[in-house]
Amino acid sequence: MASRITCQVHDGAPAVVRLTGTLDITSMRQAYAFLEECLDRQPDALVVDLTGLAVRDHLAVSVFAAVARRAAGWPVVPLVLCAPHPDAAALLADSTACRVLAVRDSCDEASRVADASAVTRLRLRLDPVATACRRARELVTDACARWNLPEAVGPASVVLSELVGNVVRHAGTPMQVTVTLHRPWLHLAVVDSSSAVVRPSKAGQRDEGGRGLLLVRELADRWGSAPAGDGKAVWATLPAN
Repeated sequence: MASRITCQVHDGAPAVVRLTGTLDITSMRQAYAFLEECLDRQPDALVVDLTGLAVRDHLAVSVFAAVARRAAGWPVVPLVLCAPHPDAAALLADSTACRVLAVRDSCDEASRVADASAVTRLRLRLDPVATACRRARELVTDACARWNLPEAVGPASVVLSELVGNVVRHAGTPMQVTVTLHRPWLHLAVVDSSSAVVRPSKAGQRDEGGRGLLLVRELADRWGSAPAGDGKAVWATLPAN
Protein backbone atom coordinates (compact mmCIF):
# COMPACT_ATOMS: atom_id res chain seq x y z
CA MET A 1 0.00 0.00 0.00
CA ALA A 2 1.41 3.39 -0.98
CA SER A 3 2.40 5.78 1.78
CA ARG A 4 0.14 8.78 2.12
CA ILE A 5 0.39 12.11 3.88
CA THR A 6 -2.37 14.60 4.60
CA CYS A 7 -1.96 18.27 5.36
CA GLN A 8 -3.99 20.72 7.44
CA VAL A 9 -3.11 24.40 7.33
CA HIS A 10 -4.08 26.95 9.95
CA ASP A 11 -3.37 30.49 8.83
CA GLY A 12 -2.27 32.79 11.59
CA ALA A 13 0.75 34.43 13.10
CA PRO A 14 2.62 32.18 12.76
CA ALA A 15 0.99 29.86 10.22
CA VAL A 16 0.80 26.21 11.35
CA VAL A 17 0.74 23.18 9.06
CA ARG A 18 0.06 19.71 10.46
CA LEU A 19 1.40 16.73 8.53
CA THR A 20 -0.25 13.39 9.24
CA GLY A 21 0.59 9.94 7.93
CA THR A 22 3.79 8.08 7.09
CA LEU A 23 6.91 9.79 5.82
CA ASP A 24 9.25 7.65 3.76
CA ILE A 25 11.10 7.79 0.46
CA THR A 26 7.82 7.38 -1.41
CA SER A 27 5.84 10.08 0.37
CA MET A 28 8.55 12.68 0.95
CA ARG A 29 7.83 14.27 -2.43
CA GLN A 30 4.20 14.71 -1.40
CA ALA A 31 5.31 16.26 1.89
CA TYR A 32 7.59 18.67 0.03
CA ALA A 33 4.75 19.68 -2.30
CA PHE A 34 2.46 20.41 0.66
CA LEU A 35 5.08 22.53 2.42
CA GLU A 36 6.06 24.32 -0.79
CA GLU A 37 2.42 25.29 -1.28
CA CYS A 38 2.39 26.69 2.26
CA LEU A 39 5.54 28.71 1.55
CA ASP A 40 3.98 30.18 -1.61
CA ARG A 41 1.46 31.94 0.66
CA GLN A 42 4.42 33.87 2.12
CA PRO A 43 3.60 33.58 5.82
CA ASP A 44 5.85 35.56 8.15
CA ALA A 45 6.83 32.29 9.86
CA LEU A 46 5.76 28.63 9.60
CA VAL A 47 5.38 25.96 12.27
CA VAL A 48 5.33 22.37 11.00
CA ASP A 49 3.43 20.14 13.44
CA LEU A 50 4.76 16.57 13.32
CA THR A 51 2.51 15.13 16.04
CA GLY A 52 0.72 12.78 13.66
CA LEU A 53 3.68 11.93 11.42
CA ALA A 54 5.46 8.57 11.53
CA VAL A 55 8.89 8.46 9.89
CA ARG A 56 9.80 5.13 8.28
CA ASP A 57 13.08 6.00 6.57
CA HIS A 58 16.02 7.97 7.96
CA LEU A 59 16.65 9.60 4.58
CA ALA A 60 13.10 10.95 4.40
CA VAL A 61 13.66 13.59 7.10
CA SER A 62 15.93 15.42 4.65
CA VAL A 63 12.75 16.78 3.07
CA PHE A 64 12.57 19.32 5.91
CA ALA A 65 16.09 20.54 5.22
CA ALA A 66 15.20 20.88 1.53
CA VAL A 67 12.11 22.94 2.42
CA ALA A 68 14.17 25.15 4.74
CA ARG A 69 16.69 25.81 1.96
CA ARG A 70 13.84 26.74 -0.37
CA ALA A 71 12.36 29.05 2.25
CA ALA A 72 15.69 30.77 2.92
CA GLY A 73 15.99 32.01 -0.68
CA TRP A 74 12.32 32.68 -1.27
CA PRO A 75 9.93 33.53 0.30
CA VAL A 76 12.15 33.99 3.39
CA VAL A 77 10.02 32.10 5.91
CA PRO A 78 11.53 31.01 9.25
CA LEU A 79 10.65 27.33 9.73
CA VAL A 80 10.18 25.58 13.09
CA LEU A 81 9.35 21.88 13.50
CA CYS A 82 7.42 20.77 16.55
CA ALA A 83 6.29 17.73 18.53
CA PRO A 84 8.02 14.95 16.56
CA HIS A 85 7.56 11.37 17.75
CA PRO A 86 10.67 10.25 19.71
CA ASP A 87 11.79 8.08 16.77
CA ALA A 88 11.40 10.98 14.37
CA ALA A 89 13.17 13.32 16.78
CA ALA A 90 16.13 10.94 16.91
CA LEU A 91 16.31 10.77 13.12
CA LEU A 92 16.22 14.55 12.86
CA ALA A 93 18.99 14.86 15.45
CA ASP A 94 21.15 12.30 13.61
CA SER A 95 20.67 13.90 10.18
CA THR A 96 23.54 16.18 9.18
CA ALA A 97 21.26 18.00 6.74
CA CYS A 98 18.68 18.71 9.44
CA ARG A 99 20.96 19.99 12.18
CA VAL A 100 20.34 23.58 11.15
CA LEU A 101 16.59 23.19 11.68
CA ALA A 102 14.79 24.53 14.73
CA VAL A 103 12.92 21.67 16.46
CA ARG A 104 10.82 22.11 19.60
CA ASP A 105 9.05 19.56 21.80
CA SER A 106 5.71 21.35 21.86
CA CYS A 107 3.73 23.36 19.34
CA ASP A 108 3.26 26.19 21.84
CA GLU A 109 7.02 26.52 22.26
CA ALA A 110 7.52 26.29 18.49
CA SER A 111 4.95 29.04 17.94
CA ARG A 112 6.78 31.33 20.36
CA VAL A 113 10.08 30.69 18.58
CA ALA A 114 8.50 31.24 15.17
CA ASP A 115 6.78 34.42 16.32
CA ALA A 116 10.08 35.80 17.64
CA SER A 117 11.84 35.05 14.35
CA ALA A 118 9.02 36.22 12.05
CA VAL A 119 10.08 38.49 9.22
CA THR A 120 8.85 41.98 8.36
CA ARG A 121 7.40 42.49 4.87
CA LEU A 122 5.97 45.14 2.59
CA ARG A 123 3.98 43.98 -0.43
CA LEU A 124 2.68 45.65 -3.56
CA ARG A 125 0.62 44.43 -6.52
CA LEU A 126 1.72 45.88 -9.84
CA ASP A 127 0.52 45.69 -13.43
CA PRO A 128 3.09 45.26 -16.23
CA VAL A 129 3.09 48.92 -17.21
CA ALA A 130 5.74 51.60 -17.70
CA THR A 131 5.29 53.07 -14.20
CA ALA A 132 5.85 49.75 -12.43
CA CYS A 133 9.62 50.26 -11.99
CA ARG A 134 9.10 53.66 -10.39
CA ARG A 135 6.54 52.28 -7.95
CA ALA A 136 8.91 49.44 -7.06
CA ARG A 137 11.64 51.96 -6.23
CA GLU A 138 9.17 53.90 -4.09
CA LEU A 139 8.38 50.69 -2.18
CA VAL A 140 12.10 50.13 -1.49
CA THR A 141 12.52 53.73 -0.35
CA ASP A 142 9.55 53.40 2.01
CA ALA A 143 10.81 50.08 3.40
CA CYS A 144 14.35 51.32 4.00
CA ALA A 145 13.02 54.46 5.71
CA ARG A 146 10.81 52.41 8.03
CA TRP A 147 13.62 49.99 8.87
CA ASN A 148 16.42 52.57 9.07
CA LEU A 149 18.46 51.18 6.19
CA PRO A 150 19.65 54.32 4.37
CA GLU A 151 22.67 52.68 2.73
CA ALA A 152 20.52 49.93 1.20
CA VAL A 153 18.19 52.29 -0.67
CA GLY A 154 20.39 52.80 -3.73
CA PRO A 155 21.40 49.21 -4.58
CA ALA A 156 18.05 47.75 -3.51
CA SER A 157 16.15 50.23 -5.71
CA VAL A 158 18.25 49.28 -8.73
CA VAL A 159 17.86 45.56 -8.11
CA LEU A 160 14.10 45.61 -7.55
CA SER A 161 13.61 47.96 -10.51
CA GLU A 162 15.41 45.44 -12.72
CA LEU A 163 13.39 42.50 -11.41
CA VAL A 164 10.15 44.37 -12.06
CA GLY A 165 11.37 45.62 -15.44
CA ASN A 166 12.15 42.05 -16.42
CA VAL A 167 8.51 41.08 -15.81
CA VAL A 168 7.27 44.10 -17.77
CA ARG A 169 9.50 43.34 -20.74
CA HIS A 170 9.30 39.56 -20.86
CA ALA A 171 6.49 38.05 -18.76
CA GLY A 172 3.89 40.78 -19.27
CA THR A 173 1.74 39.61 -16.35
CA PRO A 174 0.55 41.25 -13.15
CA MET A 175 3.05 40.74 -10.34
CA GLN A 176 3.43 40.81 -6.59
CA VAL A 177 6.49 42.67 -5.31
CA THR A 178 7.79 41.96 -1.82
CA VAL A 179 10.48 43.60 0.29
CA THR A 180 11.40 41.55 3.36
CA LEU A 181 13.70 42.32 6.26
CA HIS A 182 15.34 39.29 7.86
CA ARG A 183 18.53 40.60 9.39
CA PRO A 184 21.27 40.73 8.37
CA TRP A 185 19.65 40.63 4.92
CA LEU A 186 17.17 42.57 2.85
CA HIS A 187 15.26 40.27 0.50
CA LEU A 188 13.58 41.46 -2.70
CA ALA A 189 11.20 39.29 -4.70
CA VAL A 190 8.86 39.56 -7.67
CA VAL A 191 6.26 36.88 -8.40
CA ASP A 192 4.67 36.77 -11.84
CA SER A 193 2.39 34.37 -13.68
CA SER A 194 4.89 33.19 -16.29
CA SER A 195 6.81 29.95 -15.92
CA ALA A 196 9.43 31.03 -18.49
CA VAL A 197 12.99 30.52 -17.28
CA VAL A 198 14.85 33.68 -16.30
CA ARG A 199 18.30 34.17 -17.83
CA PRO A 200 20.69 37.11 -17.46
CA SER A 201 20.81 39.27 -20.56
CA LYS A 202 22.29 42.62 -21.43
CA ALA A 203 20.02 45.59 -21.98
CA GLY A 204 20.41 49.21 -22.91
CA GLN A 205 21.90 51.39 -20.19
CA ARG A 206 19.13 53.94 -20.64
CA ASP A 207 16.28 51.46 -20.39
CA GLU A 208 13.91 51.92 -17.44
CA GLY A 209 14.79 49.05 -15.16
CA GLY A 210 16.55 47.57 -18.15
CA ARG A 211 20.21 47.28 -17.33
CA GLY A 212 19.98 43.51 -17.28
CA LEU A 213 19.96 40.77 -14.69
CA LEU A 214 23.73 40.82 -14.98
CA LEU A 215 23.53 43.99 -12.89
CA VAL A 216 21.37 42.18 -10.34
CA ARG A 217 24.06 39.53 -10.10
CA GLU A 218 26.70 42.20 -9.51
CA LEU A 219 24.79 44.08 -6.80
CA ALA A 220 23.10 41.23 -4.94
CA ASP A 221 24.76 38.87 -2.52
CA ARG A 222 22.58 36.09 -3.94
CA TRP A 223 19.78 35.83 -6.46
CA GLY A 224 17.71 33.09 -8.03
CA SER A 225 14.27 31.92 -9.08
CA ALA A 226 11.78 29.36 -7.84
CA PRO A 227 8.38 28.05 -8.94
CA ALA A 228 5.48 29.93 -7.37
CA GLY A 229 1.99 28.69 -8.13
CA ASP A 230 1.48 28.81 -11.90
CA GLY A 231 4.38 31.20 -12.33
CA LYS A 232 7.71 31.94 -10.69
CA ALA A 233 9.41 34.08 -8.12
CA VAL A 234 12.67 35.86 -8.91
CA TRP A 235 14.47 37.01 -5.77
CA ALA A 236 17.63 38.75 -4.65
CA THR A 237 19.34 39.26 -1.30
CA LEU A 238 21.36 42.30 -0.24
CA PRO A 239 23.02 43.27 3.06
CA ALA A 240 20.64 45.13 5.40
CA ASN A 241 23.02 47.99 6.16
